[in-house]
Amino acid sequence: MTGAVIAFVTLAVWLYLLVGRGRFWLCRERDDLAGIDESRTAAPQPRIVAVIPARDEAEHIGECVGSLFRQDYCGPFSVIVVDDQSADSTAAAAAAAARAAGAGDRLEIVAGRDLPPGWTGKLWAMRQGLAAAEAREPQPDFVLFADADIAFAPQALRRLVAIQRSRGAGLTSLMVKLRCESFAERWLTPAFVFFFQMLYPFAWANDPKRRIAAAAGGCMLARRETLAAAGGLESLRDALIDDCALAAAMKKHGPIWLGLTDSARSLRAYPSLADFGRMVSRSAYAELRYSPWRLGGAVAGMALVYLAPPLLAIFARGAAEIAGALAWALMSVAFAPILRFYRRPVVGAPALPAIAATYVGFTVASAWQHWRGRGGYWKGRVQAKAADTAQIVAAESVAGKR
Repeated sequence: MTGAVIAFVTLAVWLYLLVGRGRFWLCRERDDLAGIDESRTAAPQPRIVAVIPARDEAEHIGECVGSLFRQDYCGPFSVIVVDDQSADSTAAAAAAAARAAGAGDRLEIVAGRDLPPGWTGKLWAMRQGLAAAEAREPQPDFVLFADADIAFAPQALRRLVAIQRSRGAGLTSLMVKLRCESFAERWLTPAFVFFFQMLYPFAWANDPKRRIAAAAGGCMLARRETLAAAGGLESLRDALIDDCALAAAMKKHGPIWLGLTDSARSLRAYPSLADFGRMVSRSAYAELRYSPWRLGGAVAGMALVYLAPPLLAIFARGAAEIAGALAWALMSVAFAPILRFYRRPVVGAPALPAIAATYVGFTVASAWQHWRGRGGYWKGRVQAKAADTAQIVAAESVAGKR
């Protein structure tokens, strides 16, 4: 394949991405741009229980719980924290935050039980919290699944409910604002959201006529009856990418909605490149369904789409140079809105190819961890599928005998 052909293919790809993939890059699906009535006087307000799976989260859980109890939502609302066998003071920090907010009677702490075979740690904790919510009378209308490292602005829950009502959504989710403070975060965080939007265009996920579905696990408001009709959390028990799996299951039973927000932010810090890489590597290979063929295709595709344009623009001549430069320019245009959303200078948009190369490295590292039997490693647990892990162990055993 000649340089000119590669150049025109990459240019065609970026033209498609800008105009033919749900305009994902414009960042228009946002809770503050949803065009919904946020009136607090609408009645009746649904009964909501927040479920927070927490393992060794003493550093963040207090701010998370406190922010939830400062919501201006006027309906019945309470919080369940599932202390997933933490080795620190997670439960005590959650209780202290609830008391400080004057809401100690609206917090329930569930002691997490041992992880059963076939479940990932987070989903098992979520299931225990859901069971505690369903044991109540009256049962909640909605369950808010929230991560323990998220801080919510006072209007966040009210907006979620307003969007849910306006869309009739069984699942309403916010892509929380990730930290963008350290050098690694400033370099990598906007691209993380950009790639997610490209893979799952929010407008398409929110369109009931399209099959594509996605959610963001840090903040998901699920209608309890719709969740049960979709098979409950049991149907997802071994999913590493649990949020998108939940969205796919629930979209079969009605509309879903996903958007960006400034009303919820992540407290989780990734000070170094290695810290950020571990976060991405935890599930990158799972996104490729543990397939070496998909891995090879993903690496080749990233090279073609992100690396070829600047290389052609710099080293090629003639038509290939021009097409490569145009593709690089379109790439930069597409990257600019998410940089603005994260308050990063748009002059950094042309650096996306180098950022993409870093993510390719994270993806390859994710596959390597899986092949070593360390797939999905998080909070002291290896969470790759049991069958996959058994195959890896057996393969390594055979290799060791050779």
